[in-house]
Amino acid sequence: MLRNIEEILKENKKIEIKTSEDLEKFRLKYLSKNGILNSLFVEFKSIGGEEKKKYGKILNEFKSLIEKKYNENRKYIEETKKEEKNIIDYSLPGTPIKLGSLHPLSIVQNRIIDIFNKMGFVISEGNDIEDDWHNFSALNFPENHPARDMQDTFFISKEMALRTHTSSVQVRVMEKQKPPIRTISPGRVYRNEVVSARSNCFFHQIEGLYINKNVSFADLKFVLLKFVEEFFGKDIKIRFRPSYFPFTEPSAEMDIFLGTETEENKRLTKGTGWLEILGCGMVDENVLKNCGIDYEKFSGFAFGMGIERITMLKYGIKDIRMFFENDTRLLNQFAGL
Repeated sequence: MLRNIEEILKENKKIEIKTSEDLEKFRLKYLSKNGILNSLFVEFKSIGGEEKKKYGKILNEFKSLIEKKYNENRKYIEETKKEEKNIIDYSLPGTPIKLGSLHPLSIVQNRIIDIFNKMGFVISEGNDIEDDWHNFSALNFPENHPARDMQDTFFISKEMALRTHTSSVQVRVMEKQKPPIRTISPGRVYRNEVVSARSNCFFHQIEGLYINKNVSFADLKFVLLKFVEEFFGKDIKIRFRPSYFPFTEPSAEMDIFLGTETEENKRLTKGTGWLEILGCGMVDENVLKNCGIDYEKFSGFAFGMGIERITMLKYGIKDIRMFFENDTRLLNQFAGL
């Protein structure tokens, strides 16, 4: 047995362990259930007398040497792997830093605000939850009047609802501020509508209001013409069509001419070439009266547009739902704008 151990030791010294595969082969050869060390202990059981004590000491020393070699090499290999993982190759290109981007709705809203700021309009903001007076009654929507059915409302209680337009902000401005008033009201509005590619239950508006002495419909047309020229370009054609809104009289809708050269424009304009982008009109005398403004001395105009529609038109986005899905494939297209 002693001679076997001496021969095994000589052989063991020649074994080099450099890789994980070498280490596993070493373990299987010496330390596994069917390995050399286990077979020596099986042989040791048959030895008796004084020799058992002698060979037991030698066998334990041999076991310690084998385990020490295994553990030292295992530790070395594990540490080497950790170091390899932490090695940085400075010749490789760095991890690109992704630029954030404004949402397309924010880009368009900021552009619209900037245009009207240049014309002297200041920003007014209000609450998303409004009472009946500011959202309806003050704007010439009498209680139980059919005009209230124009907008399907999310009611919170009998007197409170999610605002259906930012005109409620204009009412609060007129109640607190004496003319002249020149303000725009951007914000989110809510209507109980079926979600589709063309409509959503919430969207964004910018509404404008100008109150002063001797304000006419010609002033309204001039302001909106300048806005369209700044936003869409000076070659754009516009037209006004009579319409109805409870809070303005006379009322109109403004269209821009896209043409019918492409199938897309034909579809958008239903073959006419014209697309409605906003509603407008002269502020109704009842609204001025409700807000404590002398309608015999002052007059004014108001207008409102949906930011989603303008954005879809500007960037060729076909589905309004895409604005609210946080899909980075869409949003990354606006990085740097």
